[in-house]
Amino acid sequence: TSEWATRPLSELIEHIVDRHHGFVRRETPRLTGLLAKVNAKHGPTHPEIAQIESLFVAMAQELSTHMLKEEQVLFPHIERLEEAARTGAPAPQAFFGSVSRPIANMAAEHDDAGAILAQLRELSSGYTTPQGACPTFTALYHGLEEFEHDLHQHVHLENNILFPRAIEIEAGR
Repeated sequence: TSEWATRPLSELIEHIVDRHHGFVRRETPRLTGLLAKVNAKHGPTHPEIAQIESLFVAMAQELSTHMLKEEQVLFPHIERLEEAARTGAPAPQAFFGSVSRPIANMAAEHDDAGAILAQLRELSSGYTTPQGACPTFTALYHGLEEFEHDLHQHVHLENNILFPRAIEIEAGR
């Protein structure tokens, strides 16, 4: 992660979109399908699966909107800020005012996703499949754990590297 402390923000944004947004977009339909299968087969004996399914689906919908806002509004603005700073041009103006406003919204949405991930981990007993679980159940919990791990990395890059650096660039530091 320290490699991103000095690399151009445009490269970090490209990495986040390709690696992490791509991962969410690939894994969401796969995990949603596994959740539906496992809930249909094991829901009666494992009522937590229905809760996990509804939480995951809600989080996935929020993440989908969240990533579009980043890709269509916030990230292009950050790239324009960085380019202006690099060339000495005046900072671009945005309809939202300071970059810290959408950043605060994105960080709050990251916190919401983190809270849902914590609930998923708790409901699944740390992604521990029940004794004698079928391969689909095992694949589901493994996939949810990978999803959580990737999302934590993704949020770390944005909250702790991209966003603070964008705020510094805008402030002219």
